[in-house]
Amino acid sequence: MAKAQDRSDLDETDVQLLALLREDARRQVSVLAAATGVSRATVYTRIGRMEQQGVIDGYTVRVGADYDRSLVRAHVMIKLSPKLTAETEKALAAIPELSALYSISGENDLIAMIEAVDLGELDTLIDTIGMLDGVEKTTSSIILSTRIRR
Repeated sequence: MAKAQDRSDLDETDVQLLALLREDARRQVSVLAAATGVSRATVYTRIGRMEQQGVIDGYTVRVGADYDRSLVRAHVMIKLSPKLTAETEKALAAIPELSALYSISGENDLIAMIEAVDLGELDTLIDTIGMLDGVEKTTSSIILSTRIRR
């Protein structure tokens, strides 16, 4: 895989294409071309180049607003046993309800972003994380509402 380029290597058209693709990765090339003021061939070339350079690493699905609002989410702060960090991260990565995992500074080592269909499932999921080998302590915060999401 190619090394990802930093933003300074992208021109304004590349940045516009990325923003449009983030909004809707299935947007038609003709729509992208019209929105950026370049030809369809140019859009194909630029997207291909950004994929090759690692700027675009893949495409994803965004769930509908109603489904998204129905999920219950939490941040789980995790303190790890240093000798089991790699194994614990592997076990966390295998949990499908985990949407992101961040390494952080401070008393805790990781923040896991998790989502479930209801509070009972969320509770079970938090317990599951707490029982993983290498997890010394968890502290959870349930997300009550989303104020800004980009």
